[in-house]
Amino acid sequence: MEELKVPDYFLDDIRDKDERSRYEFDDGWVLIILRIPYVKEVRSRTPHTTVPLGIILNKDICVTVCNYETNMMIDFVSYQQKRNQGFTDAVDLVFRLFLSSSVWYLKRLKQISSLIDEYKHKLDHKISNEDLIGLSRLQDSLTYFVTSIRGNETLLSKLKFKLPVDELDADLIEDVTIEMNQARETTNIYTNILDSTMETYASIINNNMSGVMKTMTSISIILMFPTLIASLYGMNLINGMENKWWGFPLVAGFSLAVAGVGYFLFRRKSWL
Repeated sequence: MEELKVPDYFLDDIRDKDERSRYEFDDGWVLIILRIPYVKEVRSRTPHTTVPLGIILNKDICVTVCNYETNMMIDFVSYQQKRNQGFTDAVDLVFRLFLSSSVWYLKRLKQISSLIDEYKHKLDHKISNEDLIGLSRLQDSLTYFVTSIRGNETLLSKLKFKLPVDELDADLIEDVTIEMNQARETTNIYTNILDSTMETYASIINNNMSGVMKTMTSISIILMFPTLIASLYGMNLINGMENKWWGFPLVAGFSLAVAGVGYFLFRRKSWL
């Protein structure tokens, strides 16, 4: 801000982690915000998310600003150093950042796919709240991904008409478009798979709960008849058996017999 006179409000926009992909022109400056994938190192509700990357252009000046240290930017710098060719101009740098972000979206999607398979493997053996919550968090991550990728696609379609693009840049834009389409389609596929998986496990949980409730209801009904018999003969009324030694065994045996008949009928109907 002091040396290059960069618009201060744009730096504030980059600090906003929810800032959408966009571009604008301001007094000779070209200000671009690109959404890139980011994995939080600390434990978080959504470990895989996206953050804004600012690209500031003005004649011979080109600055990138990001409030997060991302593997994408570290890898981008390392790759360009190994490539040892530099950039033809600032526009080339911009579209190579687009390409790198698309490639890293695909890398992160592979990691998410592995996590989905891991959670599904665990849930196939035992359904636990922790694993279901893990799948739900991955669902949130995929929502962030697909929203950011669509925003980047819209931004790319506008920039290729606003920036001075040469023949080499046109070929690069085509590569970026292909990678972005693949990233978006892959995200949609994983989202559909995850939605189907969550619905399947929800159905399994409901079915298990229904089975438990059916069993508990059947047991309650079976026990209701012996309880009714014991209650009737346990009343303080004259029934002719209160002075007989066989009165209690008779009532107890009759109660057990009724319970046995009820159990047999419920088992035959597969209600128990």
